[in-house]
Amino acid sequence: MDNNNKDQANISSDNNSDVRDTSQDVDRVKKLEERIAELENNWKRALADYKNLEKRTAEEKMEFAEFANMVLVQRLLPVIDNLEILEKHVNDTGLKMIIKEFKQILEDNGTAAIESDHKMFDSECMDCIETAECEEKDHDKVVETVTRGYKFRNKVLRPAKVRVGKVK
Repeated sequence: MDNNNKDQANISSDNNSDVRDTSQDVDRVKKLEERIAELENNWKRALADYKNLEKRTAEEKMEFAEFANMVLVQRLLPVIDNLEILEKHVNDTGLKMIIKEFKQILEDNGTAAIESDHKMFDSECMDCIETAECEEKDHDKVVETVTRGYKFRNKVLRPAKVRVGKVK
């Protein structure tokens, strides 16, 4: 009987050991599943951060290129002004073609002249450098554009310098 009791004790001990092993395995599986979920979540966040970084970098590159173009156009505006002044004094077909091409290139790259002649004065895109006496109907209208203004992609690059009509 002694042997019998020992066998039963061993069986009972083995069953308890199996139960303990099973509960430990369940706990271990739960911990591993939690860890997997945590790692998946971290991976998804890292991927989202990377995609946001790519978007931000692309936007910054575009802004930098636009800024560089804007600076270049600003430096070229006095050249076109001088060519237009020259055109008033010299009647040359080649000069007219150059000015036309120059303006087309500027326009193709997002630069547009600000229309100011006979328009209402707009302090957003015009600088009044002088006033001129006028009739009441022309009050606060541009009488003459002294220097043409330009916009680059809807940003005022250089305001137009104008003479504005004022009632006597």
